[in-house]
Amino acid sequence: MKPQSFANHARYVPLFHFVLSAILLFNLAWTIVHLAKAPSAQHVVDVVMAVAFAIMFVYIRYFPLRVQDRVIRLEETLRIQRLAPDLAARLEEFTPDQFVGLRFASDAELPALARRVLDEKLTDGTAIKKLVKQWRADYLRA
Repeated sequence: MKPQSFANHARYVPLFHFVLSAILLFNLAWTIVHLAKAPSAQHVVDVVMAVAFAIMFVYIRYFPLRVQDRVIRLEETLRIQRLAPDLAARLEEFTPDQFVGLRFASDAELPALARRVLDEKLTDGTAIKKLVKQWRADYLRA
């Protein structure tokens, strides 16, 4: 596998992110055009279904990401307890975005980076990821 870094860690599934999203957007536009040209009960149902499919597309991605964030929170809580016991009392101060940002930090740099995140009140997960020097790859992300 290609070594992971901030520059290439985002995960895209082409059939889902590009093909399916394009099909669903086209379907929504197509049904709206048909409703505008020839209003009918069937065309209203078609638009409603196209909207429902678009909503499903969003939540089919959102729900697993929320679960993944909960797992990350648990994993990073355990790592911080093990690697920086002095921070265990401050675990409740971390936000989900902070945990997500810290997850890519190596064990060696996690304690110092976690302290910095809390002390400087860094809240942007992307900004935290950019501070990571030794990237800890994660190839099992949702």
